[in-house]
Amino acid sequence: LVDNEIEDVICQLEHRISTLEGVLHLEKMITASGGKIFATNRKKADFLTTLKKCKEAGGAIATPSNQGENDAILYFVKSFNTYAYLGIKESLIPSRFQFLNGTQLSYTNWHLNEPSGKAEE
Repeated sequence: LVDNEIEDVICQLEHRISTLEGVLHLEKMITASGGKIFATNRKKADFLTTLKKCKEAGGAIATPSNQGENDAILYFVKSFNTYAYLGIKESLIPSRFQFLNGTQLSYTNWHLNEPSGKAEE
């Protein structure tokens, strides 16, 4: 009897999650790629506020590691005609970038002659 009750609760939770994900997809607030979920609250903020909000939500600022993940981030950029912060920073070597934790980038998709250091990357 307990197993059946647990299964019922799990089914109900899965249904609720599926419904919520559907609403968020319709509102263009989430998208997925490669097992990762990318989300936005649609609010403009500075970089530090963005880092804080991502952490509060139990996630991290986006760090695309392949074209699919890059496209997931571009989905928000194009949907809301805005920019997106990424979880990367310039290293001690000018024009070289790394993840916020200091590890080397394994994927980049810069436009020609970018990054140019004009804060428009």
